[in-house]
Amino acid sequence: MEGLSAAAIGACAALVERGDPDSFAAVMAAPVAARERLFVLYAFNLEVARAPWVTQEPLIAEMRLQWWRDVVTEAEAGRPVRAHEVAGPLAVLIRTAGLPGAVLDALVAARRWDVYRDPFADGAALEAYLEETGAGLMWLAGRALGAGAEAEAGLRAAGWAAGLAGFLRAVPELEARGRVPLPDAAPEAVAALARAGLARLEGARAGLRGLAPPQRAATLAAWQAGPILRLAAAEPARVAAGTLHLSEFARRWGLLRAGWRGGL
Repeated sequence: MEGLSAAAIGACAALVERGDPDSFAAVMAAPVAARERLFVLYAFNLEVARAPWVTQEPLIAEMRLQWWRDVVTEAEAGRPVRAHEVAGPLAVLIRTAGLPGAVLDALVAARRWDVYRDPFADGAALEAYLEETGAGLMWLAGRALGAGAEAEAGLRAAGWAAGLAGFLRAVPELEARGRVPLPDAAPEAVAALARAGLARLEGARAGLRGLAPPQRAATLAAWQAGPILRLAAAEPARVAAGTLHLSEFARRWGLLRAGWRGGL
């Protein structure tokens, strides 16, 4: 990416590889030309996602999230870039790809839920969280690769489904950390939520049929969403048990197939 050294991109890639292996695998399945921008964006998302968890002090966690919101604001305004291995590349990406600051800011702000132990008020609050995090991230990925406004709804739907799949897999860990992740943890409610994710995924496939291959690579991050959500819909008890995962063969085959297709 113009304006960034290979070392800067490599640092972002290394962060993603260590902290989010699934996203790293998705990027490596994307065309070479797309990888630099995706690595920067996913490194940013990783830093934001783990900011609430590196301290037991809510005030410090809030300050960490605010720091990233300030980075976005400064980058949009063209102000000097902060000396940070992800903030600098992110600022370049924002300016180069024209990433919408409001979407980036909402992604960071949504992570305030992770700071505290309060449960979601209701199902709508959980849906909003997924909209700002998973859906927003996939729209940003598509935008970084050149997708236009006409693709936003489809990309957001795919990202929402992928975000839900990841969230359901994280339920046991969230509970172990004192959070109440699901407004209704009854098996039938979990199954219904998974079916809602599958419906969004199908809608995304229909809405993204005309998306050009370079931009479609943004959807590779959803390569596990369908199988995981189908498993949760059929066997919702797996969510609480922490067994909502695919076999290694299924993971590898799913990613290979998504790579052949260029995305969803």
